[in-house]
Formats: sequence, C-alpha cells, structure tokens
Amino acid sequence: MKRRKLGTQGLEVREIGLGCMSMTGFLGMATDTYGPADETECVATLERAVALGVELFDTAETYGPLRNEELLGRVLCGHRKDVVLATKFGFDHDPTTGQYRQAASGVGRPLNSRPESIRTAVEGMLGRLRTDVIDVLYQHRLDPHVPIEDTVGAMSELVRQGKVRFLGLSEVGSSIIRRAHAVHPISVVQSEYSIWERAVERDPLPTLRELGIGFVAYSPLGRGFLTGTVSGAESFHASEYRHLDPRMQGDALRSNQAIVDAVRAVATEHGATPAQVALAWVLARGADILPIPGTKRRLRLEENVAAAKISLSASEVARLDTAGATVRGKRYPDVLLGTLHSDAPSTRA
Repeated sequence: MKRRKLGTQGLEVREIGLGCMSMTGFLGMATDTYGPADETECVATLERAVALGVELFDTAETYGPLRNEELLGRVLCGHRKDVVLATKFGFDHDPTTGQYRQAASGVGRPLNSRPESIRTAVEGMLGRLRTDVIDVLYQHRLDPHVPIEDTVGAMSELVRQGKVRFLGLSEVGSSIIRRAHAVHPISVVQSEYSIWERAVERDPLPTLRELGIGFVAYSPLGRGFLTGTVSGAESFHASEYRHLDPRMQGDALRSNQAIVDAVRAVATEHGATPAQVALAWVLARGADILPIPGTKRRLRLEENVAAAKISLSASEVARLDTAGATVRGKRYPDVLLGTLHSDAPSTRA
C-alpha cells in the first residue's frame, strides 16, 4: 500500500486503515452491532493487519464500551512502533465501568466534552491502549453544551503534555471546524463517506482542503451493503444494528440493490469483488482521504487491503457516481441524526 499525507500537520499512514468497532460493538450493544464477534478471530485479524502493513487502527472509548481499546492495547502493544492508534472521547459514561449515564432527554446516549472529563477519559485510554501517547485523539460527537473552543483547548493541552500527537473531530460541519482549527490545528476530520453517502463533498470536504486537514472515511462499504452480501433482513444477525438502518429496509433496500449491481459490474471488469471496487472508489476521491473499512475477520481484511491494487478509470468512477446518486433512505435512524454534521452555534456564555 502507498502512503497518504492526511493534512499538513505531519500525519502520514498507509492508504487503508482498519475500523475496529465491530470487534466489540458500540454504545453498549455488546458484540451485536454487526453480529457476534469471536475474540480469537479478532486478535488474529489485528495481527494480520499489522503483517499486511495496515498502520491506522481506529477505536473509541465508547466501543464496548472500553473493551475495544483494551483489546487493541493487549494485541498491538508489541507492535507499537508500527501502528497509529486513533481513538475518540465524547459520550458520558463512568470511565471505570463503562456504564452510561442517563441522557437528560431520556433518549439516546448523553454527550460529555467538558475539559475535566476529557482529561479523565484520556488517562483511561492511555492505560487501556497500553501506550504513553495517543496518535490521534478525536472528539466523537459535538457536545452542544460545551463550546468547541473549550473542548479543543483541553485537547491541545494534552498535546503540549505529550499525551496526544494529533487532533481530530468527527461528524462536524465547516463553521465548527474553522473555530476548532483557530484554537489548535486539527489534523483530521472523520465522517461517513462511500459511493452511496456523499454529503461530505458539499460540507466539510472543501473546507478541509482549504485548511490543510485530512479526511478519514468510515463505513466506506456502506455498512456492508456495498459488498453485495446483503439481500434482506435474513442477512443480519437477530440483534444487530442494521435492522434499524433506513437504507436496508423494505422498498429502500430493494431500490438500493441497483447500486450494488453497478458496483458488481465494475468489479467483474476488474476481476475484483464489489467491496474492493467500493474502496477503490473512495481512494480515487483524493490522496487526502483515508478509508477505514471495519471488519473482525481476516478474510475480509485481506480482501479490503487488496483494494489498494485497483485503479478505476474516470468513466468507471462516473458510473459509480451516477449509481450512488439514486440511494433511497436516510443514513441513520432519526434518533441518531441530530448529532451528525452539526454546526450548532455553541459559544462561550
């Protein structure tokens, strides 16, 4: 794999990373976010990723919660010089037990980006990851009750202390990014990006390029849909998240199969898999973009990494653009949409 420079702050990694969420689940969903995980296979997948040259490993305090960082710390501590550890804070839970505190609204998970909580969170992260420095520290979701200036101020203090190398934000819009970047240079912003989810091309990707900030694309395979392995609800484990995904229900799912058909057609021309073409499409969108496909299996990891060998023509990219534009359904259930791409005018009181 080639190396990519993510922004102008010095962060440079090989062109496909690994999203680790599915190894332990998200927001207390145990291992069922994308179906049950086998820890032995997860460990083997992490080891194989290092062997294949994957450098950026993406985790979060809330994955598990806490258990994902513990898993990565246990497996990757012996490979520390070869890996880039990226993790996230921002949900409000007990830093020792991982138990979530109740949201004021009673709905969803509460957010917490208060400076004192960030400092506590990072101490826990360092211990679980078995390292003395976090390579990339993200705010996972914007906290509307804490000015972004205060949040990034606390993050920059951790950089000065040598506990963090680079700063990142997740699911925020341009005005928040500009305000954050004015406090301390932001190296990367993370959001969903794939053939069927392209909102970031309008905002904030142009702003990121103006400011010299890299972009990390999560769910580049459309939560597995673009791999061509999803035919309906029977494709999912009984308790996993995708039963709630609006794009994988009823008429939307049937309509969106046409997107997969287009991806599969290009894949056939390359002697590749739909997953590899979907990742090649993301790689073709710019050298400042890093996809982090998630998996908990070696077979899928090897398939994904091999996507780096595929070069799509301009006409093939255009065909996929056209197909993806027909997508039906919101990218998240309504209860989760409120925290995405927020430019809430949070200011100091």
